Amino acid sequence: MYTVAYLGNALDAAGWRLAGALTFTPATAEAVAALAAARQAAALVLLDSETASALPPAVLEPALAALQPLVLVLPDAGDAPPPAFDPAERVRRQLGLEAAATPQDAR
Repeated sequence: MYTVAYLGNALDAAGWRLAGALTFTPATAEAVAALAAARQAAALVLLDSETASALPPAVLEPALAALQPLVLVLPDAGDAPPPAFDPAERVRRQLGLEAAATPQDAR
């Protein structure tokens, strides 16, 4: 079993592979299957935000909530805002620390 698995773009995957991680560079249609394979093979699964955006919420949200394996979405490089599915952002909105971006996020 691998300690870390990475799902994302090929350039970043090359770096993670050099660090000893199991890597996947799935096309959009293959993202769900790649996530399932990564969750079976590693204790920590890292997703880039583009791959996470390609996953349906019904697949991504339970994976992020699960304790085994731990699944995390890596932030984009640069000054990009955090993705809409970032759990920390959602908690801040629910606590009233930030305005809700959409009615769905406010629930």
